[in-house]
Amino acid sequence: MSEIDKSRFARLLKPRSIVVFGGAGARYAIVESQKLGFDGEIWAVHPSHSEMAGVKCYPSIADLPGVPDAAYVAVNAEAAMEIVGQLSEIGCGGAVLYASGFAEVGEEGAERQRLLVERAGSMPMIGPNCYGVLNCLDKAVLWPDQHGSKAVDKGVAVITQSGNIGLNITMQRRGLPLAFMFTMGNQANVGVADVMDALLDDPRITAIGLHIEGLSDIHHFDAVCRRALEKRIPVVAAKNGRSEAAAKIAMSHTSSLTGSDKLLMHCSSVWGLPGWIRWKN
Repeated sequence: MSEIDKSRFARLLKPRSIVVFGGAGARYAIVESQKLGFDGEIWAVHPSHSEMAGVKCYPSIADLPGVPDAAYVAVNAEAAMEIVGQLSEIGCGGAVLYASGFAEVGEEGAERQRLLVERAGSMPMIGPNCYGVLNCLDKAVLWPDQHGSKAVDKGVAVITQSGNIGLNITMQRRGLPLAFMFTMGNQANVGVADVMDALLDDPRITAIGLHIEGLSDIHHFDAVCRRALEKRIPVVAAKNGRSEAAAKIAMSHTSSLTGSDKLLMHCSSVWGLPGWIRWKN
């Protein structure tokens, strides 16, 4: 994550203030954060509403009473690009982009995503084209829907590129305590390995689960997995795209280029600790 400000990323992962943009999805982020017990500041920006779910709406980013740690952006692609640029300029910790219409839709979308990353500058983004992030440790719900998670003091972090899989996992009645749920989408400027690296600095994380369509930096991923091994944090990974049809689906879903499993299988065998590093297609 060489071009991303890690101190800003830390604020996004442990926010004390949240701002939301959009309609129904933004409203859910407010309601579900309150329900989970978030006790920090929550603001909303909307040009025509005075309040949303009991929270005051501000007409613009310039009118906010402070600089947010985390932003949930549930608007269309063009509006999202403008919002991201403004958030970056005021020093927002980071943004989670529910907005779609970027690299997953072809050349025009890929150019739009390039401009999005340019406007973000050093501000980290989860997404775009992602469902959101659930933080059950700090009780921050950057998520456009109901979910089955509960507040916990420690637990497992799950990182997936599928919002549907992420949502379904939160609804499981049997399973490990869920500390974080990340849905990564297109990984425009923050990848799976970046999130893993940051989570390894949090003593509340007991294990990491991965559902992967594509990795933006395999060397970084390798280094982070070795770091997890040193810290004795189990990592369990599942990868999509083994068949030609599945690879095409991954490309249209999150613009992920799926590749060979050989390096990842090699890493697992070299480490020689199947109890710590697990790999499954």
